[in-house]
Amino acid sequence: MSTTSSTVGSGRKGRGGLARLGPLPWIGPAVALIALVVLWPVYEMVRTSFLKISSSGFVRGSAGFDKYKQLFEEPSLSAVVLSTVVWTVVVVTATMVISLALAQLFNQKFPGRRITRWALIAPWAASVVMTAIGFKWMLNQTAGVLNTLMTDLGLIDGPKDWLGDPSTAWPWMMFVAVFVSLPFTTYTLLAGLQTIPGEVYEAAKVDGTNTWQTYLRITLPLLRPAFLVGVVINLINVFNSFPIIWSMTRGGPDSDTATTTVFMYQLKNSDIGESAAMSVVNFALVVLMVVVFLKASRWNQEES
Repeated sequence: MSTTSSTVGSGRKGRGGLARLGPLPWIGPAVALIALVVLWPVYEMVRTSFLKISSSGFVRGSAGFDKYKQLFEEPSLSAVVLSTVVWTVVVVTATMVISLALAQLFNQKFPGRRITRWALIAPWAASVVMTAIGFKWMLNQTAGVLNTLMTDLGLIDGPKDWLGDPSTAWPWMMFVAVFVSLPFTTYTLLAGLQTIPGEVYEAAKVDGTNTWQTYLRITLPLLRPAFLVGVVINLINVFNSFPIIWSMTRGGPDSDTATTTVFMYQLKNSDIGESAAMSVVNFALVVLMVVVFLKASRWNQEES
């Protein structure tokens, strides 16, 4: 009897000890993974920005804040930051507006809806680099299909270097960025639309609310959580976008078509420490941008 009691008691102690850890045994691996693939690289990025590193990768000592001073004295930095802001605002705004229209279209019943939904996944399923290179070849000055078509139609006198001129390269890169961003954003908004109960719309009809009033007072407010998720994800992705710009123009000529992310990669070839400093500034800008947006949108406040 005493043996059984002691066994049960030890079992309870064992379970009690494990219970005191709460959810830690379950979330521990995820926390360790985040620390390994997120926190550690951030730490190394910040540490590297304060070091003198040779082109061959050898550390030559501490640089203090010299790399940040060198970065802010770069003549191209202000233009690159301005281009990044314009790039982010234009692409995110266009993506959200078009995705909202597509989501509402796909939320309706019409012949071929399933096929069109599948077709929208194609830009998302394809590699971003592959898509960007495909557009790059389409816009090629000598062999591009766009120049050939427009020349045959008499729209242009001769082949045009679409990606060699920043005034035409930026619109095309923005078009590609919107093109590859539409699937995820559209399906995010579509999921939000499908969570709105039909009874709400029926009640609005009973109250005599017209279509436009119903959209403004019911659809948009109830779609707000999904809309904010789409905006935040797109802000982060577009601001940090690298494959599209690098695949199409490599940020050139010079840094005329570079965002801060591409500019950071360009600096790597000349000064790794300065490139790391640009990475830290980029990281800070992303965090600041998201915090400001969430604060402005009152993410944590319920609708009154």
